[in-house]
Amino acid sequence: MKSMSFQASLAAALMLAAAWLAPPVSAQTQSPPAAPVQSTAQPSAAGTVPSATAPAAPAPAASTAPAVAGAAPVAVNPASAKPEAAAIAPALKELSPWVMFMSADVIVKAVMIGLAFASLMTWTVFIAKSIELSVASTKLRSALKKIAEARSLAEAQMALGTKEGMLPSFLAAALREARMSAGLSSDAGIKERAASSFSEIVRAEQRRIRIGMGVLATVGSTSPFVGLFGTVWGIMNSFIGISKSQTTNLAVVAPGIAEALLATAIGLVAAIPAVIIYNHFSRVTKGYLELVSRASGAAGRLLSRDLDRSHGSVHSRAAE
Repeated sequence: MKSMSFQASLAAALMLAAAWLAPPVSAQTQSPPAAPVQSTAQPSAAGTVPSATAPAAPAPAASTAPAVAGAAPVAVNPASAKPEAAAIAPALKELSPWVMFMSADVIVKAVMIGLAFASLMTWTVFIAKSIELSVASTKLRSALKKIAEARSLAEAQMALGTKEGMLPSFLAAALREARMSAGLSSDAGIKERAASSFSEIVRAEQRRIRIGMGVLATVGSTSPFVGLFGTVWGIMNSFIGISKSQTTNLAVVAPGIAEALLATAIGLVAAIPAVIIYNHFSRVTKGYLELVSRASGAAGRLLSRDLDRSHGSVHSRAAE
């Protein structure tokens, strides 16, 4: 009896264990078909299976739809084009002097071209006057050395030959005055008239040697103001552009202001060398005119010797 009761209790325990393990087994057997139903969306004959899987199917769709909708603005060009445009814009609007000149106003362009032409004239005058003064000073020093030992106007002319220059001009004027004053008893009158002729030659040489200095003075004194006029005009146009665009963004304002300031820069580039070159030529011209005065004095001394020599021979002949 004891064995039969033990077997009955063991059978009852096995039945309870099977009943307790039955739901998990059924769930495991039903879970594999659920995945194909969601992926393939095939209809099922059972009423419980579609009701269990139907809410699960829209859930991924609902969860993925916002992700797609949120990703769409990121992929669209306007969202990402603004930083790219901001990075490319400075490269397209490069503020080089040539680009600023080409994009400037017509008046500002005219001012820049005028100032560039004035600067070109300044350097042309500098080169031309440097060569002219150097050659003239060298010739005059050489001529003064050649007549240093001459005793008369005739000897001085023979020493110089047929060369042209300041000293030959003085000698020719002295000889011409001595010849035209032949027979006159007063030597003082001859010397005064010769000195007057020398003064005319010196003044003519001063006017000739200062040709181009007025251009330097004009460029040096007016170029900054002309450049300032171009700057004021360009800034006025920039303010007008600001009022039209209704923005004070630096990227909008900077190009116009830079173009305007370029006119002032060119004005200074033209004016500063002109002032320096003018002062340089003032010193060099002064030194050259001193050489001209020395040549005039040398010709006057030779004329005085000739006059004294001629009067001495007259007195000696009269004494005889």
